[in-house]
Amino acid sequence: MDGEIEPAELAERLDDETDRRIVDIRSRAAFRRGHIPGSENVPFEELPDRVATLADADHVVTVCPHGKASVQAARLIGSFEGTADATVESLAGGLEAWEGPLDNDAPETAADEGPEPDAPF
Repeated sequence: MDGEIEPAELAERLDDETDRRIVDIRSRAAFRRGHIPGSENVPFEELPDRVATLADADHVVTVCPHGKASVQAARLIGSFEGTADATVESLAGGLEAWEGPLDNDAPETAADEGPEPDAPF
């Protein structure tokens, strides 16, 4: 893990040409309610099984509600050998600190049905 990125800095860099992957680790239902434009949903509990999908990224930013769990997610991603050359950061303050726009256009899938987990994200 390479530390944290401030929300304003991420907002400024959203449109640059870097192969950046914004990984929102919240539940699918929370992601559907609002997420940073261009982000992808990889719920925290699925991250160990899906970390290999991030191997092609130059820069990975993890996102959670308050910026705490995303630090753990960034550490996990940074420890994967396929991301050894990538910059891996957590969004400082999480979505709570994000002042930019949010999308809520993620399609609902069959996996989204059922009760919401008791996790804080």
